[in-house]
Amino acid sequence: MPAVGYARVSTHEQNPALQHDALTTAGCAKVFTDTASGAKADRPQLAAALAYLRPGDVLVVWQLDRLGRNMRHLIDTVNALHQHGVQFRSLRENIDTTTASGKLTFHLFAALAEFERDLLRERTTAGLAAIVARRARGRRGGRPRKMTPEKIAVARQGTPPRPTPSTRSPAPSASPVAPSTPTSTAPPPDPCICCPATRKGQEPCGRRL
Repeated sequence: MPAVGYARVSTHEQNPALQHDALTTAGCAKVFTDTASGAKADRPQLAAALAYLRPGDVLVVWQLDRLGRNMRHLIDTVNALHQHGVQFRSLRENIDTTTASGKLTFHLFAALAEFERDLLRERTTAGLAAIVARRARGRRGGRPRKMTPEKIAVARQGTPPRPTPSTRSPAPSASPVAPSTPTSTAPPPDPCICCPATRKGQEPCGRRL
């Protein structure tokens, strides 16, 4: 069966040479390589590889996580390949759907993934039913309330009412300030030099002539 390889690295800094060597050793004449994160659904080279495959071909990958984003995506991809007559092989996990043991291993993976999906659906349904039952009994989810109606009533009684604009006292008006009387800064009058008291060395009388 003609083998077609598919390799993937997450970043440009990673080197896909190891995957290329393993795929070439496995007999792949053509290898498609993507540089993209495994979480991304848009992988142009994977789409090109799937379009290139013909019935009777084998898609070969170095490891399972190089092909599928998760187990569900991997199983859906391989099932789509089988519908077109294309087989699948993973080198590291030694899964080869061209053999009976490889088909059994892959079907076990598919059964486990199906079981996990059904179990998740059952848990989700049970959780929703429990929420509806609690609401029917008057219970609501979320954080319990700290303030009970009694605490709210006590808090309202102890809080003084706020004054309304009509009950507020007017602000006191400023009292008028009397104008200050200016003080005289004129120098004192010169004493009379002709006064007899001045001539005798006593205090002048301060009289002007």
